[in-house]
Parts: sequence; structure tokens; C-alpha cells
Amino acid sequence: MKKDKVLLIGWDAADWKIIGPLMAKGRMPALKKIIDRGVYGNMSTMNPPYSPMLWSTVATGKTPDKHGVLGFIEVSPDRKGIRPVTVNSRKSRALWNIFHNQGLKSNVVGWWPSFPAEPINGVVVSDKFQKVNKDPSKKSPIVKGTIHPWDLVKDMHDLRLFPHEVTEAHILPFIPRAAEIDQDKEQSLFSFAKMLAENTSVHAAATNLMRTTEWDFMAVYYDLIDHFCHAFMKYHPPKLNHIAQNKFEIYKDTIYGAYMYQDMMLERMVDLAGEDTTIVVMSDHGYESGNKRILKMPKYPAAPALEHRKFGMFVAAGPNIKKNEKVFGLSLIDVAPTILHMYGLPVGKDMDGKVALDIFKNPKKVNYIDSWEDVKGDFGEHESDLSDLLDDEEAMQQLIDLGYIEKPDDNIEVAVLKTSCDLKHNLARVFLGKKDYPESKRILLELVNYPYPTYDEKAFEGKNKDLLKTQGFKIGDPVVDTIPYYMDLLSIALSEHDYDVAEVYLNNLRNFDKKFELNTSVSEAKILLGKGKVHLALKCLEDAKNKKPNSLVWYQIGKIYKRLSQFENAKAAFESALEFEIDNAKSHQALADILINLNDYEEAADHALTAIELVKYFPAAHYTLGQALEKLGDLENAKKAYETASKLKPKDHQRAEQAIENINEKLGEPISLNDKAEYKYRKDQIVIVSGLPRSGTSVMMQMLNNGGIDVLTDGNRKSDESNPKGYFEYDPVMALHKDNSWLGMAQNKTVKVVAPLLKFLDPKYRYKVIFMNRDLTEVVKSQQKMVGKNSDILPVKLFESYNKHLNQVEVWKDNEPGVELIYVDYKEVLFNTDQVLDKVTSFIGVDLDKSEMIKSIDKTLYRNKS
Repeated sequence: MKKDKVLLIGWDAADWKIIGPLMAKGRMPALKKIIDRGVYGNMSTMNPPYSPMLWSTVATGKTPDKHGVLGFIEVSPDRKGIRPVTVNSRKSRALWNIFHNQGLKSNVVGWWPSFPAEPINGVVVSDKFQKVNKDPSKKSPIVKGTIHPWDLVKDMHDLRLFPHEVTEAHILPFIPRAAEIDQDKEQSLFSFAKMLAENTSVHAAATNLMRTTEWDFMAVYYDLIDHFCHAFMKYHPPKLNHIAQNKFEIYKDTIYGAYMYQDMMLERMVDLAGEDTTIVVMSDHGYESGNKRILKMPKYPAAPALEHRKFGMFVAAGPNIKKNEKVFGLSLIDVAPTILHMYGLPVGKDMDGKVALDIFKNPKKVNYIDSWEDVKGDFGEHESDLSDLLDDEEAMQQLIDLGYIEKPDDNIEVAVLKTSCDLKHNLARVFLGKKDYPESKRILLELVNYPYPTYDEKAFEGKNKDLLKTQGFKIGDPVVDTIPYYMDLLSIALSEHDYDVAEVYLNNLRNFDKKFELNTSVSEAKILLGKGKVHLALKCLEDAKNKKPNSLVWYQIGKIYKRLSQFENAKAAFESALEFEIDNAKSHQALADILINLNDYEEAADHALTAIELVKYFPAAHYTLGQALEKLGDLENAKKAYETASKLKPKDHQRAEQAIENINEKLGEPISLNDKAEYKYRKDQIVIVSGLPRSGTSVMMQMLNNGGIDVLTDGNRKSDESNPKGYFEYDPVMALHKDNSWLGMAQNKTVKVVAPLLKFLDPKYRYKVIFMNRDLTEVVKSQQKMVGKNSDILPVKLFESYNKHLNQVEVWKDNEPGVELIYVDYKEVLFNTDQVLDKVTSFIGVDLDKSEMIKSIDKTLYRNKS
């Protein structure tokens, strides 16, 4: 029986923003052919976007807190040194370990990390293979542990390309004007030669194994695009300010060259793989090529990763893969489960990802196992730590050159402490990304409160003294910079809506010596907003936007404008956010939501769909899509969208469930020839009497009370000359915008809520809102008289404000599926009482004592007439 074969190719940092234009020009034909006969889509990355962590997730289907790879370097087991991360940090079994156990043969080339090579059934050419000494006069032997099985070393030895072997014939296709570079002042050509040589070596090893060995699974990793981007992206078109024109002209095509070279290598691998092999090409994240590129990196751990975009790329083709179809919602954690499924093997229930069934022509049922970690037997793993193999200054220096790690401290104890802290911090950020705030906070507080040693005079006498000074350290400072920990604690406090604690962390950050410029405007605005200081929050963001606009600032501005019901301004803000970051799903969803408020339903549906394309499992986007489709009359698809939203957010699915209930009622109703609404009693409904102050809300409360509905009131506000029959108010309503947890007490009762507070009702309940309308002149006159002002002088601003509130009520009602609302005119209550009683009784859906309700009417209290 013919076995399935899978070729997994990793292109670190490959991004559709570069690939798309190149394919359109015919410059990446190999990838285009795979797309034409397969599927393609975005690949979501994870936090933090550090390559060793991410590629270990690809190999295991687990997040870094489970698989154990937490950074670029690790502490040696004896805690007497640090080293580049190794396979020994990985605590979970990779795909090739599982395949080894199942009798399948795997080849693994260049995977990060894979040194020391594991003794699997097949071949491992580890990530140490391509790393050679930069000094051509020195030998670069292949050390023990680089390759498994070791007897292949002789065959693989001559497959490596050395940087000094790179000639002008290799350079000029990438950098045609390389002769203009002053090599005495610039190291760019050496960096280029090193990156090209290393990836060519990986490719040579991979294609050699494809030709000379039998295999079932093959995984090959290239860092070519990522390293080229870190070196040359600042010169990529469009030209950034502060980049010299001559430098731009020399290097502007280098990134394109890296992608095209990667495509050429892909073409050869596809030819060797054959048509019966399923080929997967993917990246762990993207890379910023627009206006978010950073010319001067901040002094922040692994700062170059700040340019990593959250979406990488995914392409797959093979016998059971759909053809020329876009797929959505893929994540790094899905790759391993999906590949296991391709071989008919069970997926571990402890894996974090899902099988991407959408990519298959004929998807099969997914089988599960509790955990591959619990299975006994041979998995081709190391029996013990191979610490003696791991002295690698060259690899450490490359990480330093790329900016992923700082130069280790000369003091070994300090270097080990810093590395341990970095790894713990990365773990905290993993939990932060998973929204496990308690665990993230526990680690961060441990890091913040640790009694770190401080720098003394000796620290500024050695080789590190200049580095320490440039980073802003001084004698007496702790050896570990705690600013990043406080930044993450601030993020957690904001996520937990603990604004007092967030303010403490913000002040801590501002009091520290700034070793890099902190942008705290968004955090400050969130704190102000959380404390109800809306206009101050907006001013803070406007100031930030005027100084240095970005997508996040515009997004937050849009949220505030939405809160203020300034929908046109909100729309403009979200559109500006998308100009900075077109593939931000949250901004597309927010814009869709605003467009519904502006009655632009088709455009709203488009943006909601775009958000879903970017992030498939985005409940708010599915809900917004449902709203737009419902408004467009597409009830069947609206129902599907609401159902998806409900499934994706089980903890807060009431709004979607209410929308589904409404849709089912509409689908079940016969076509009506009139516009009369049919109302019915809703289980545990809350009857809300609302309106502007002095619009007749008290008289409606009296009527309902007399009619037999229980009223939620505390009686604290006594009757007076303005309201001799009582106010029927409930004090907690006044703080509804801060606390609505008491609303459950109002079920099957009625409660009075003033119009501006309606939007703070908890959407998990069903509401029947009786909204009292009254001539605005009468309302304002009555209010003026009540507060002892001249009722003949009517403030214009108050009229404008009340008109705005009335318009907002209509918008709010349309966006809340759990809300039914009728308008009742105050004059109609007084002079057309029977009709009003019929209307109210029908609306509430319960029998009321109309004769008692009529007794509430006292026309003599109608004193402020227009």
C-alpha cells in the first residue's frame, strides 16, 4: 500500500504583502503553481513572536508553556553558563518523534531548535550544520551531534557553502550596485554572504536527502527571509524618511531578491517531492514592510521582533487538498494536528490546535488520544542531556548581531540571572497571550519583586562598560531592567479593568529612568476612560495622534467616538486605523459595527467578512455580520452568523441567542400585509420605563404598579410638589454605568431607567422598554421649574443634547436583539388613555388591571404646556 508523504517547508517571516505583488509579476512561479493546485491563507502567530518558540509550536501543536522552548538562549543544566537554545529545552514530542514511534521515516533539516540531532528513524541535519566560522582561515568541522546518523557526516560535509565562497555572481542579482558599497565602513556584504551561504547549505542538505533517502515525512526550515528583512528591510520601497537616497538605491531590491531565491529553491524541492506528496509551505509570522518599520530599535528584549507582523502565510497542495481555494482561521498550533491527521494518526487532546479540516477535499473523522506524552515506547529522543556538545560562540554572536539577545554579561552569574529572567518573562507573555492573566501576573510579580544585585564599579571597568553606558545604566542600578515587566503588568491591569492598579503601574513606569522612549498614551487614555473621564481620554489620544499617529491610537479614538455616539467621527477614526494597518481584524469589525449604526449595511457586511477572513474565530465579527445580513433581509445567513458567534463565545452568548430567537420568529411568521408589530411575553422579561426627565415616566410607573406589575423601587425618593404621587425610583439605577449586576432582581418586574443610561443595560436579559415621549419644550420647561429656574428661558444646548439622546435610543434599540421598545406619548396617556392601555398591555404580554391603571391619571398635573 502506498504511504502518504508530507513535505513541510518553513519560511521564517514570509509575508503575503511581499509575496502577492511578486506573484502578480510572475516572479514567484513555484509558489504560484502550488496555490493554483492547492489552498492558501493567513497563518496567525502567537505572543511573543520569537522564532525558536514558534517553530517548536509548529512541530508539537502546543504553546510554549507546554513544549518548554522559551527563547533564543537557555541556561546550561549546571547553571554555570548560557548557550543558544537547543532541542533539550523542548519537553514535548515533535512530529518526527511520533512518526518514529509509529514506524514512519522522517528527515528534518535546519529546524530551530534541533541540535543535538535526535536519534530518530530517518535523518536529522540540525540547525548547527550551516553555522560555520566567519574566519576563512579557521576550520569549521561538523561537531558531534550536528547530524544523525553520524555516519552521514562524510557525505554531508561538502554540501556547506562558506561565506568567503560567495562571489559577485551570487551578490549582483540581489544587489546590482554592490560595487558602490564601501566595505571598509559597512559590513552589509559580509552579512549578506553569511545569510546566503547558510540557507544555501540548508537547501543543499535537504535536496540531497530528498534524492538519496526514503522518507515519509520531511521538514525543512529556512531563515533566509527573516534575516534578510532584519538586515535590509529599512531600505525596502517605499523609501522611509531618514534613509539616504544612495543607500536606498543600492539595497532597495534586496528583499525581493530573497523571496525570489527562496522560490527558486522551492521549485527544486517540488520537483523532487513529486505530485503524490502533500506540500505545505508556511511562515511563523510576517514582517512589517510599511510605515511601521523601525529605523532605531528600542533597548527592549528581542526588540527586532517588534517588526514581526501577526500574520504569516500558509500554502498547501496535494492529493487530498482542495484546489485554488482560500482558507481562514489557521494558526501555528494547528499545523501538527493537521499533519498527524494526514497520516491517519490520532491527535493529542493536550495539543492546543485543531485539525484544519477546511483544507481537505474529503475530510475524515478526527481521532484523538489523551496525550502522545503518555504513550510508552521508543520515540527517538535523547536519553540524557548532551551538555558537552554545546559550546557555540558563533551561534551566540549571530543572535547578538541580529539584535535578538544582548551581549552576555562578563559576570557569568549575572548572565545566567538575566537569561533566567528573560525566559520567565517570555513564559509570562505566553500566558498573557492565552489570557491566563493570573498565571502571567504571578510570574511578573515574582520578577518585579526579586532582589536583584546592582551594578558596581567593576561592572563599568570590563568589556561591557560602553554597552552599559549606552543603555543608560549607572552604578547602583539593578542588573535586570524591570521596565518590560511593569509594562506587561500594566496591560494585565487594563485587561482586568483594574484602573487604580493600572495607574500605579503607569506611574511606576514614568518614574523609572527611561532607557527607551515609552509610549504610554493609549494606556493613560484607557485608565481615564475606565474612570469615566471620557473627554480627557480623548484629548490624551488626540495629542498622541498629532505627535505620532498609529493604528492603535486611531482605534482607541474610534472607540471613544462610538461611546459618545459620534458615529461619523468614529467611522473616520477606524478608517484611519486601517490606513496604518489594513489587516487588523479588530479595526475592520469596529468599522463594520459603526457602519450598521450609519445604516450602511452592505459595507458593514464587507468589513465584518474581512475581519473573519483575518481571524476566523472572532465572535464579535460573526455577530456584526449577522446584524448586517439581518438588516439586508438575508435572514438564513444572518442566523448562521449569529449561531457561529454563539458557539465561539459560550460565556457571553446571550445576545447572539436572542438574535437567533428573533430570526426564528421572523422566519416562522407568515407574510404580513401591515406593519403592526406582534408582541408576546418573554420569559423573565424586565419592563423598563424610560424617557427624558420630566417626560411622564413616573405616571407610567404608577400605572404599571396599579395594573399589577411588581415595581423595583426602594422608595428613597419621596413624593413632592413636582411629583405628588411618587417617583418610583431605585437608587442603584443612578450608577448603572458602573454596576449593572443587580438587574437580575428586576426580572418580571418594572424599573425606571433614564434614557442616557439605557445603553448600560446588561444584554444577557430580555427587555420590554416603554419609552415616554413628550414635547421637548414642555420637558425643558418642567425641568427648569423643578430646579427653580425661569421656565420661560429655554437653554439651546439642552435641547440639542436631548435631541441627541433621543436619536441614540433608536440606534441602541436596533443593535440590541434582547430589546423590544415602544414609544408612548405623554399627552396620549392623559387624553387617549384607553388606546395607550391597549398598546402597553399588548406590548408587555400580560393581563393588567386597566381600571386601576386609569386611576393613576391626573390631568391637573399637566402644568407645563407648550
